[in-house]
Amino acid sequence: MSGLVTIYGGSGFVGRYIVRRMAKDGWRVKVATRVPNESAFVRTYGEVGQVEPVLCNIRNEDSVRAAMQGADVVINCVGILAEHGKNSFEALQVEGAGRIARLAAEAGIARMVHISAIGADAGSDSAYGRTKAAGEAAVRAAMPGAVILRPSIIFGPEDEFFNRFAAMSKFGPALTIVGADTKFQPVYVDDVARAAVLAAEGKVAAGVYELGGPDVATFRALMEQMLEIIRSKKMIANMPFVIARVMAGVFGIVEKVSFGAFDAPLTADQLRNLAHDNVVAEGAKGFADIGIVPTSMASVLPEYLWRFRPHGQFEIMTESAAKLKV
Repeated sequence: MSGLVTIYGGSGFVGRYIVRRMAKDGWRVKVATRVPNESAFVRTYGEVGQVEPVLCNIRNEDSVRAAMQGADVVINCVGILAEHGKNSFEALQVEGAGRIARLAAEAGIARMVHISAIGADAGSDSAYGRTKAAGEAAVRAAMPGAVILRPSIIFGPEDEFFNRFAAMSKFGPALTIVGADTKFQPVYVDDVARAAVLAAEGKVAAGVYELGGPDVATFRALMEQMLEIIRSKKMIANMPFVIARVMAGVFGIVEKVSFGAFDAPLTADQLRNLAHDNVVAEGAKGFADIGIVPTSMASVLPEYLWRFRPHGQFEIMTESAAKLKV
């Protein structure tokens, strides 16, 4: 075994890919999660006893400290796109990130990898962007040698981006989006995991790295590519920001009066993020500095979006049969 790594949020979308790669490289892995029973699937990513989910709430100092006991490296994958109750941007993305870094430093842990996001900016007009930046600052203050990774929109089989909009395309006369001209640079989840593992193993210099895939496209172009893959001829409707803000306000009110029973599909803060491009900044360090060639969307999206096609996995056979001449 190479050592012990504690991965906070290791059962999440990005975290599980990091867990799998760390285990493959021979590490013992603690997956710090609020719901260990629901995260038991991570045990299968390694040999018997190699991967262990442990109870941890990063809002709680004692549980964070206990989860990293004996660890050689810590990785923080915890992040949210919308606030829910006590799980606020401030509590998780600032205080939680800083707590992990501070306790790791106190424990003498050598390395830390922190997953942030493109858009982290202390001057951002969104709480998400400001707290991501504040979290990075807290990590660097406690662990100056930390590696901070800032991915763009992440895609992969379990993503909440392409899967969400592919599902939405099944309903209504058109696929409605907001910010059709906003640019993104989608990055494959396993490429982010590869970068995190290299950093955890001390093969990446300390600093901030912005991670984007080889393709830069507008939101509309991404949806057009997705619709082509799932064989949908649905039109794309761009909702003006002014209307979207009104809807987000209504959703927010309903969520509050329902005490969280209703999950707002769109928030005002998300709209503020959608108004800005989400691409790697010019001159920023990225995959090339880590030694990774990023994976294209075209080589991955069809592998998991096929289930949204009219005939699912048999769509290609149906298309081939239609071309046969009697």
